[in-house]
Order: sequence, then structure tokens, then C-alpha cells
Amino acid sequence: MTRRHHLFTLATLAAGVLALASGAARAEDSVKIGVILPMTGPSASTGRQIDAAIKLWLAQSGGKAGGKKVEVLIKDDAGVADTTRRLAQELVVNDKVVALAGFGLTPLALATAPIATQSKTPMVVMAAATSIITEASPFIVRTSFTLPQVSIGIAEWAAKNKIRKVVTLVADYGPGNDAEKFFSSQFQLNGGTVAEKLRTPLRSPDFAPVLQKVRDAAPDALFVFLPSGQGAQFMKQFGERGLDKAGIKLIATGDVTDDDQLNDMGDVALGVVNSHHYSAAHNSPANKKFVADFQAAAKFRPNFMAVGGYDGMRVIFKALDATKGAGGEPLLAAMKGQLFESPRGPVLIDAQTRDIVQDVYIRKVERVNGQLYNVEFDTLKAVKDPGKLK
Repeated sequence: MTRRHHLFTLATLAAGVLALASGAARAEDSVKIGVILPMTGPSASTGRQIDAAIKLWLAQSGGKAGGKKVEVLIKDDAGVADTTRRLAQELVVNDKVVALAGFGLTPLALATAPIATQSKTPMVVMAAATSIITEASPFIVRTSFTLPQVSIGIAEWAAKNKIRKVVTLVADYGPGNDAEKFFSSQFQLNGGTVAEKLRTPLRSPDFAPVLQKVRDAAPDALFVFLPSGQGAQFMKQFGERGLDKAGIKLIATGDVTDDDQLNDMGDVALGVVNSHHYSAAHNSPANKKFVADFQAAAKFRPNFMAVGGYDGMRVIFKALDATKGAGGEPLLAAMKGQLFESPRGPVLIDAQTRDIVQDVYIRKVERVNGQLYNVEFDTLKAVKDPGKLK
């Protein structure tokens, strides 16, 4: 009995060791990516777009990279920086993610930067667009865009098209400050006059008072930057105030004529000239496939946030392929210098700045097959972030 009991105990221990080893092997065969998005709150459209793009990438890639299964953990921060910071800490410490990603607004990315630095976790910014973000941590890589990138092009277009006097209107936070600064400096460099600089709060803006100021100033054009999700409300009030009938041209960054809301804006959006890095109407085989696949899966049109999320997943997956699933500094190194054809066009992750280099397009809102689209008519090639040019 004693010998039998001894053998049984050994067998039980062996089974336990095998189970632990099997569990460890399974853990080694998988990696986790932590994605923090505003799935609720004022910026929920950003979260919805990036979430759908991530799901599309996972479906197309088979959910594997570097020979390992990739598990994506999506967390909702509702656009609140303190929540973003807490979620990032939990994902790094408890879930042992190899990368952090997402970040719908600049304050959310900046809140997470120290965690990425301390833990040496690569952090892929898929949405936030203030120039300084990549300088906040040596572990940040950006796959979205910067406001200086897209503001300078529309300033140059305006100066070339007999627009001499402009009022600027931007959301009062990092990207808005960038848009105002770089549009104004370029427009004035080309001989234009900025009559007034107006700002609206990031949350719950009322555009009526500032639009009245614009009408009183009687500029040739109004330049606008607003975060994704505010364009439809702005367009409605722009039309209600009669600015479109008062001979004031509306020029903007592409956030204002966001593909996610464009069809809801109506005829007031027709003819608006804007500058951005992605349109669902971009005429390339890669984009036509992306839009068709995205719409089939998500049942709505992809916007510039979606392409930032889709390309962000590509950058992470290709880096994991290069490191055989390892994280930390090797994963970051494998992200730097990636060059590929995105649905938006050619993209480079600059190895020195870790920021995105991409084409920027001048577009006009037109009706195509009964729907409104940002139709590209000019291209600025391989634009680096002007905020980092010395």
C-alpha cells in the first residue's frame, strides 16, 4: 500500500508538473497587445473606427505574429486621461502586454508616455496628433498623423487661390494649437493676413458665438480644425448662420469633413476644400480593397482614425515577426524604419523621430454616386512633421 501510494503521489506530481509546463508553453506561444480607446464619451467615434480596423486586421492576419498567437485586449478610457494612465499600468503590470496602442486624444497619449518609458513597452499612437507626442517617450511610435503635416498644405493652397484674409477657428488643446500656429505662419509667409484667431473648448463646444464673430470679421475664408466627431455639429451651425451664403469660404483640415460623419452633413459641406492624409475615396487598389473589406465587416465607412488603427496593427505585427514575438527594445527597433503601402498611400516610420512620413492630399467635398466624399485633386509627397524640422 505504501509503495502504491508512493507511486500514485509521484504520478500526481508528474501530472502537475506537466500541466504547469503545458500552461507555460501555451503562455510562451502567445503575446498580448493592450489597446486603450475612447469607446464611450465624446470621442466614441474614434474608438469605434479603430476597434473595427483592429478586428479587420486580426481577421486578415489570422491573429498570429512571430509564430505566436496575438491576443488584443481593448480597454475603454472614455477619453479621460486618469483612466488611460490606470489602464496602461494594469495592462503592463498585470497582463504583461508587449505593446500598448490606441490613444484617441493627445492628453491620453501624454498620460501614458511615462509608463511606456519606465516599463520599456513600445507604445503605438493610432490617433492623437499633436507634434510633441513622440518626444514624450523614446518608446512612442506614431501611425496617425500630425496637425502641422496637414495644416501647411491647406495654407499653401489658400494663398495660391486668391484668399488674402482668413480667420482661424480651432479646438483649444494641443492639436488645435498646432493647427493654428502652422496654418497661420505658412499663410502669412505667403502674404496672407490672419484677421482673428478663435478657439472653442474641446468638450461640448457651442459654435454659434464664434461663428458670429467670423461673420462680423468678413474674411475671404475661415480655416477650421476640430477633433474627429465635432464636424457635423459645426457644419450644421455654419449653415444655420448663413456663412456659406455670405461669401466666406470654408477651408479645413480633414478632421472637419470626417468620412465617419460626412454623409450626415448635407449640401453645406459641398465644395469645402481641406487637407488630410486619408480619404475613403483615395484611388488606389490597396484602399479600394480596404474600404470594401471594412464596410463588409463593420457596416460603416472607414475614416482616417480607422487607417491609423489598421496601419498601427500592421507595424506591431511586422515587428513581432522580426523579433519572433519578443517585446521591449528589440520590438521598438523593429518598428523603426518600416516602409509599406498603406490604404492611404506610401508610409514610412522615420527611424530617428519614430513619427510617420506620408503623402498629404488637398481634397474637395463632392457628391459621388449619391454620397459625399473628400475627392483628392493634389498631393504633397512624403511629408514629414514640420514640427520636427529644424
